[in-house]
Amino acid sequence: MGGSYTGNAGVFLIETLFGLYILAVMLRFLLQWVRADFYNPLAQVLVKVTNPPLIPLRRIIPGFRGVDFASILLMLVLQALALILIGMVKGVAFQPAGLIVLSFTKLLSLMFNVFFFSILIQVIISWISPGSHNPVVSLVHSLNEPLMRPVRRIIPPISGLDLSPLVVMIGIQLCNMLIIAPLSDIGRSLLV
Repeated sequence: MGGSYTGNAGVFLIETLFGLYILAVMLRFLLQWVRADFYNPLAQVLVKVTNPPLIPLRRIIPGFRGVDFASILLMLVLQALALILIGMVKGVAFQPAGLIVLSFTKLLSLMFNVFFFSILIQVIISWISPGSHNPVVSLVHSLNEPLMRPVRRIIPPISGLDLSPLVVMIGIQLCNMLIIAPLSDIGRSLLV
C-alpha cells in the first residue's frame, strides 16, 4: 500500500511541474500567435521563464508565418517526457505512436482549456470591474478577441449583452467532446 502512495505523489509532482512549465510555454505561444503586447509585465515573466530552452531551439527550428514551431516542439517533447515519467512511476510502457498522439491530444486539450478559462476570467472581470485596465485584463482580452470577434459579427450584442463568450465557450466544449475525446481514445489504444 505504501508504494501506491509514493507513486501517486510522484505522478502528482510530475504532472504539476511539467504542467506548469508547459502552460507557460503554451501561453507564450498563444500570446505570440495573437500578437499580444509583449511589453506587458505578465508577458515579460512568460518570456523570461521560457527563454532558456526556446532561444537555442529557435536557432535550429525557425518560425513560419507567425507560428513558433520551436515552442510547439518544446511543448510536445515536454508532454511526451512527462507521460514517459508517469509511465515509469506506474510501471507502464508506451509505444511511440501512442505517445505522440496522446502528447498532441493533451496539448490540444490544454489549449482549449486556456481559451475556455481565459474567456471565463474575462466575463467575470467584466461583471466585477467593467472597464478596468491592468496587465492581466489586457492580455486576456488580446488572447480572446480573435475567437470572439468573428462570433460578434454573426451574433451582435443584444440590448448591450454580448453573447459571444457563451457561444465560444460552447464551441470549445463541443471541440473537447468531438476532437479531444476521440483522439485520447486513439492515443490510449496505441499505447499498448
